Amino acid sequence: MICQNCNNTTFYSLANDYIKCKTCAKKYSLKKLQKDDLIIIKFCENKNALEVSKELQINYKTVKDRFDIFRKKIALFLEQEYNNSVKDYNEYEEFYYIKEREKKKKKKSLSESINIMGFYSNEKVYTLLMPKIGRRAFDIEDGFIQYLNWNKIHSLNSHQTNLNIFWKFLEDNLKKYKGFDENNFFYYLKESEFRFNYSKNEQIEILRNL
Repeated sequence: MICQNCNNTTFYSLANDYIKCKTCAKKYSLKKLQKDDLIIIKFCENKNALEVSKELQINYKTVKDRFDIFRKKIALFLEQEYNNSVKDYNEYEEFYYIKEREKKKKKKSLSESINIMGFYSNEKVYTLLMPKIGRRAFDIEDGFIQYLNWNKIHSLNSHQTNLNIFWKFLEDNLKKYKGFDENNFFYYLKESEFRFNYSKNEQIEILRNL
């Protein structure tokens, strides 16, 4: 347990299931802390907010708001991890994420895809959002796949690397949301990166300390 105000780790025990920080005197409800910890665990079990709200019998908005906070904290954590890491760019690849509804269309538009640059370094995946390609549509029989194969940036044998595994993991992970606001895609991308790079127990420990 870390105090949200001062990062202190020592507390006084109070009556009525409360604790108080020894440094800044901020009080915490043990019941609320236990509830928050359960939400962290369920998030790391890769359950969505609706599933968790039903399972724990907690208001859906409460759970969703907590999940949104987790994603923002995860994005900051991953940025710090990337900045502090030793860079090794032997594996890198550009990826176009195409929404499920776009995949069903005969004419696929690159302007609707989300352009991502991925790196694999120190046994972890790192991702960056790239600018959109621009407004140009391709028929899948008339060059769309050929364009992706010949024009995207990638390292040698990228189809055999961990990045290729990650792109499939990303697509599978995003399917459970059944649609999302593209303005929030960055946070869902970073959530997938977090889940791919760390085991469930590591995820729980990291989120408890953020």
